[in-house]
Amino acid sequence: MSVTATRFAGTRSVLVELSDLDSVLALGALLEASPLPGQLDVLAAASTIFIKADSWASARKIAAAIPALELGTAPENTGSLVTVDVHYDGEDLAEVAKLTGLSIESVINAHTAQTWRAAFGGFAPGFAYLLGENRILNVPRRDTPRKVVPSGAVALAGDYSAVYPRQSPGGWQLIGHTDAVLWDLDRENPALIRPQDHVQFTASRTSLKLSSHTAAAPAHRAPKAAAGHLEILDPGLQSLIQDLGRPGLGNLGVSAAGAADTSSARAANRLVGNAADAAVIENLLGSLILRARGDVVLAVTGADAELLITPVEEDDFHEEERTAEMNAPFALLDGETLTLLPSGSGLRSYLGVRGGIDVAPVLGSRSTDSMSGIGPAPLAPGTRLPVGTVTGSHVVGNPEPSTLPVPDEHGIYTLRISKGPRDDWFGPAGLQRLVGQTWSVSAESNRVGVRLAAPEGSSALERVRTGELASEGVAVGALQVPPSGLPVLFLADHPVTGGYPVIAGVIAEDLPAAAQLPPGSHLRFELVDPLTHNPHAPRAAGASSHEGRTP
Repeated sequence: MSVTATRFAGTRSVLVELSDLDSVLALGALLEASPLPGQLDVLAAASTIFIKADSWASARKIAAAIPALELGTAPENTGSLVTVDVHYDGEDLAEVAKLTGLSIESVINAHTAQTWRAAFGGFAPGFAYLLGENRILNVPRRDTPRKVVPSGAVALAGDYSAVYPRQSPGGWQLIGHTDAVLWDLDRENPALIRPQDHVQFTASRTSLKLSSHTAAAPAHRAPKAAAGHLEILDPGLQSLIQDLGRPGLGNLGVSAAGAADTSSARAANRLVGNAADAAVIENLLGSLILRARGDVVLAVTGADAELLITPVEEDDFHEEERTAEMNAPFALLDGETLTLLPSGSGLRSYLGVRGGIDVAPVLGSRSTDSMSGIGPAPLAPGTRLPVGTVTGSHVVGNPEPSTLPVPDEHGIYTLRISKGPRDDWFGPAGLQRLVGQTWSVSAESNRVGVRLAAPEGSSALERVRTGELASEGVAVGALQVPPSGLPVLFLADHPVTGGYPVIAGVIAEDLPAAAQLPPGSHLRFELVDPLTHNPHAPRAAGASSHEGRTP
């Protein structure tokens, strides 16, 4: 058992390749018990460990430290024993019997007679890959994945078994279902099965009913705790509550989420005198209408918008409408209305309020994760957002320059990337094609990722390796390449694992710029060497014009 290779994935993550699953489990247990300095998250997979760090310096130190670690073996008594009652009535039960050469009764006996170990998580919050004690039930995935697999479905694929925690697409063979709730935010530990736990399946003798339980996050706290409120009149195309995210839960299938453009979110908080991690409103395309309930201090950063303030209508007189400036603090008095109207470049605007938006945190963060549904619901007309009470001395900031990226004279944006960890799947020619041509942003992009298209004169990437890559951890900024050859640039709500090779990663300093590119934008990638890269060195136009704000 040993480490076979370490590869950088972007400038803040390290992919560790190991010789076998026992080594994966051993290293995962070691890093969980004794985290390395700067370690934020650890994602185990079938043959890799993906480590996210808080900085490039920490990532380099982690990569250097890994080969010297004494792995040993993961303790057998690690984790808890979880018993799951199963009603064996799955649609694929007969097919599994055919594939294994067993009777249906023998399939059930084989599933319940062994203890399954939660090797790693991923795919969705609460989904655990359970490795059996033998390979009797080794079966392939379905040729055609189902578009909908119900919550609680018990399934097999390869050497693994799993329970789907929520309704989702899936290609595993379904052998039964359970009423057990795999993911519940009302529990102290939301995941019923955590990595390193052991699972014993039992055949239920009662007729079970499929559970559709989904723990919903509260939209806001009781009004009595608030210093004031922001009342949403029109959320525009999309308005979400975001902070700096919930890192460290990737092993449970939970993405960090958080503001897509952290530079603009930090600037909005800085301008109103908040801590950097205070919750803000992230608005798509600068279109939002809200009303103050109580006097508040606001700031709007990110995508350009006209800020129009409508005063309270009184019987005796009418004040004139006035405007506020972007990237500067301003007052919105009790009853006044603020309207954001898109007026220029950028994709996402950020509205900060002095005191922060005091919605209830979920798993330590107030962020909305659009892919998993964790966190506050998207804002809707009538939503009342409590404003936190300001304590201590917090200085309101002076106006600042815009954080938006600036294109070159041809209207093309530039994002800096570092190669890997799977650039060898495309060879030198593939990497050269990635950086040697112009790409465009597809209209199918969202907070999960920026989907790229090849405009006229450009072409898709081609693999030089055959076969499929086993799912492994991925990070924000990863350029994952599906079979189409058109890269997807992962943003804040990306899945924690991916099954397509990652040719390169956008460096951390340019991720805010990537989040501000609207559909139709044209961009190029500039390859940098992370070993010699200085993120604060002068550079050409094309990425963020306000660098150095992200730690």
